[in-house]
Amino acid sequence: MITFDFARLGDLRGRRLLDVGAGAGRHAIEAARLGATVTCVELSPEAIRAIPAAARAAEEFLELAPGELSAKISVVKADARSLPFPAGSFDALIASEVLEHVSEDREVLAELARVARVGAKVAVSVPRLFPEVVSWLLSLAYHDAEGGHIRVYTRGLLEGRLSAALLRPVGLGYAHALHTPYWWLKCLAGVDNDSAPPVAAFHRRLVAQMMGEAPGLDRLEEKLNPWLGKSLALYAERCGGDTAC
Repeated sequence: MITFDFARLGDLRGRRLLDVGAGAGRHAIEAARLGATVTCVELSPEAIRAIPAAARAAEEFLELAPGELSAKISVVKADARSLPFPAGSFDALIASEVLEHVSEDREVLAELARVARVGAKVAVSVPRLFPEVVSWLLSLAYHDAEGGHIRVYTRGLLEGRLSAALLRPVGLGYAHALHTPYWWLKCLAGVDNDSAPPVAAFHRRLVAQMMGEAPGLDRLEEKLNPWLGKSLALYAERCGGDTAC
């Protein structure tokens, strides 16, 4: 389940890419597949253990030699508000569905800018306003979940914060339109009620899509993304100097 259009990050072969809040490593694996040397930042012990395992599983699934992906991916336990890397360390950076979880989102963006070289491409994604607000209205449990989303972003708000952090917005995209009705169903059925028949049936179709077994759903989602995409992805470039872009 890839949120970003990696082509917008340029040719990643031999490039150093930072994945902040890497989760289970899905974007790190894709970046490594495209030739990047990837550093993942995570705080969760579960994620830190899961990323190398996921990379090895991807090698097996793609019938690649052992280490072809996993050797390109390292994992660092660190707080996104204080990254343990020198200034200008990375050629590309991604942060998928991170900012909505932290109160100090400006600090995170400032750190991304600090460790990015001038001209580096940066991709940031957050839940899109419309799907997120509907979910909040449908379910207090969704809104109040521990470790959940503490804010929603408009495109303008996120672009402004990127610019203030010396990251000049250069493009946008939307992703995961089919996840929007899925989460609305979960909100109606109970966010923890995965066994509800409509939720379970929808989930099976999403899994089939992610496994490449439902190309028709890929085409449908591509058409729906501008209208129902659950994620807003903004692409930016690290400005030169220390003044606003």
